[in-house]
Amino acid sequence: MKKKLKRILVWGAAVFLTVSAAASVNASTVSDLEKQQKEHQAKLDALTGQITEMEDEQAILEEEISDLDSEVINMFTSIELLEEEIGEKETSISVVEGDIAVAQADYEQAKKEEEEQYEAMKIRIQYIYEKGETSYLQIFLEAESFSDMLNKAEYLEQLYEYDRKQLKLYQETRIAVEELQARLEEKKNILVTEKAELEANKKDLEDQKAYLDVLLAKKKEESSNFETQIAQARQQAAIYKTKIKEEQKKIKALKEEERKKAEEALKAQQAANAGNSKGSSGTGGNAGGSVTPPASTGGSATGQQIASYACQFVGNPYVSGGTSLTNGADCSGFTYRVFSDFGYSIPRTSYAQRSIGTGVDYANAQPGDIVCYSGHVAIYIGNGKIVHASTASTGIKISNAQYREILSVRRVV
Repeated sequence: MKKKLKRILVWGAAVFLTVSAAASVNASTVSDLEKQQKEHQAKLDALTGQITEMEDEQAILEEEISDLDSEVINMFTSIELLEEEIGEKETSISVVEGDIAVAQADYEQAKKEEEEQYEAMKIRIQYIYEKGETSYLQIFLEAESFSDMLNKAEYLEQLYEYDRKQLKLYQETRIAVEELQARLEEKKNILVTEKAELEANKKDLEDQKAYLDVLLAKKKEESSNFETQIAQARQQAAIYKTKIKEEQKKIKALKEEERKKAEEALKAQQAANAGNSKGSSGTGGNAGGSVTPPASTGGSATGQQIASYACQFVGNPYVSGGTSLTNGADCSGFTYRVFSDFGYSIPRTSYAQRSIGTGVDYANAQPGDIVCYSGHVAIYIGNGKIVHASTASTGIKISNAQYREILSVRRVV
């Protein structure tokens, strides 16, 4: 695209030099002026076509920029959501780490109590085994009564049962806390893994966003270049239009001068002839008269169908670069889409559409023909009318075919 812009710059400079050189030519005859005017008109048409192509490409570029803007915004939103998720994971990890610390403390305490209970139990068991039966006998002999002896025996049994139950309880507590700690560690590992995945996704999105930012900046720069080139091309086109108007004035003045000379010569000839006869004074044809528009009848059935079909979309919007008959199209996008719906493949731009099919005179135009103007195209519907995507303010509408100068009429069907 940049190379194309450079070519347009060089071409535009050459055009400007050509215009300047042509301005220095002092054509003195109608033939010379008409030839010069045709050359200027051809160059103006080519320049207008280039402007239209650049405007179409710029419209497409603006659509790409809009899409990229939306994509960048969506990606930025996704990054923010990921950052929130990462923050939530970090909070959850902190909570789990706190629970792990509590579980670790509970585990240490349970283990400590288990060991203390175990040591106390060992001491009592060791004492009993070391004293043996003498200790038991002494306990019973020292009993004040049989009831007291039973109580002491029951106490020893309860003491043993207590030691056993407490040891079992501490062991169960230690195991439960150890299992809880393992579950918390597993949960923490899962959270850490999920956080790492989120951070990796965030990194990918950030890389994609950085790429889109660069691409968007490049597209905006290209769009700015298009605006500059279009403005320059329009200035050059204005120079051509000025030259063509000057030439038209000169041609009109020379023709008027020639007409007057012809009238004077005719009068002199009539005066020289046998005096009383009233010769018919010939007058020149009306070169500026409009061509009688063709009737709406005639033409191919497909052409009639295309014309009728195109009229269904009158009132829909004009959108630069668009090809939608309902949501919006520009002039060439409108003709392109209408013919496409009938199975005809025609070029996308108005400049290229001026070369398709077969050229016919406007006097022979039929419904379904494409009417070409400078930088604009329309579909002829008969009775001197066209349907076309006119401007952003008027949209798709029906107009008189000769509302501006017709450059050509192209028949595709």
